[in-house]
Amino acid sequence: MKVLLAGAGAFGIKHLDGIEKIDDASVIGLVGRRLEPTKEVAGQYGIENVFTDLAEALKLPQVEAVILCTPTQLHAQQAMQCMDAGKHVQVEIPLADSWADVQAVRQKQEDTGLICMAGHTRRFNPSHQFIHDKIQAGDISIQQMDVETYFFRRKNINAKGEPRSWTDHLLWHHAAHTVDLFQYQTGQKVVEANGLQGPIHPELGIAMDLSIQMKTEEGAILTLSLSFNNKGPLGTFFRYICDEGTYIASYDDLVDGELNPIDVSQVAVSMNGIELQDREFFAAIDAGREPNSSVGSVLECYRILHQIEQQLEAPR
Repeated sequence: MKVLLAGAGAFGIKHLDGIEKIDDASVIGLVGRRLEPTKEVAGQYGIENVFTDLAEALKLPQVEAVILCTPTQLHAQQAMQCMDAGKHVQVEIPLADSWADVQAVRQKQEDTGLICMAGHTRRFNPSHQFIHDKIQAGDISIQQMDVETYFFRRKNINAKGEPRSWTDHLLWHHAAHTVDLFQYQTGQKVVEANGLQGPIHPELGIAMDLSIQMKTEEGAILTLSLSFNNKGPLGTFFRYICDEGTYIASYDDLVDGELNPIDVSQVAVSMNGIELQDREFFAAIDAGREPNSSVGSVLECYRILHQIEQQLEAPR
């Protein structure tokens, strides 16, 4: 599999590290906003072709698939650009930051018949796969999920602490992980969704604190708290309260309700959720099948985010 990767920042590097462990795939082109830093990353990973223009990179005849790790605001347009060029595409989360753009990407995928996959990594983390397998086997049923997504980002910086050229968003990016995972794990339709946000940051123009509550048709509930103001343990922590047991997941790790570690090393071929996500993308292309977290399978997540955004923006 010959792959083009666009976005040589913090998350692009996570994908490069994952793909290095996949024997039948290689990145042959790297696209970045600035030439010299992109060349530096390309040199570290032995990538021969370096670009600052996605359109030029898409002309590489060997490229079969593209992974987009670019700013959120570019995701929809670039995903459609890749499919117009005849390439399968994986778009890092979020697929887009508006419902209209999500629908446009879905339409393009249907028109071209190409694979378009969203990077909803929580579906692939071994910790969450372990829970999913137990649900599918009928061993447990989710009663409630309590999730905390906490960062300390009062300036416009990325996961590496470097300045960003764009603004991140708690709702369309970070909440998308959990909104999708709640539906994926329960397998139920969400019938109620509510959002509350804190003050808008005067420079970034976004809310720095957000609370979301959801309920499914069978009564499972979600409470999600997100903050860019949190000065303490950072990351996302998922508490699954089930009819049979409680589980707490953090990225690829899992413990029970009494904090006893659960071995999830045999759940998949890797303990790296990003690597597993990329493996699914390449396997779906090889098999000509719909991947887990395809654009079609995550539509409901973005419909709910749109619904919550409308609620937050409505006059009070």
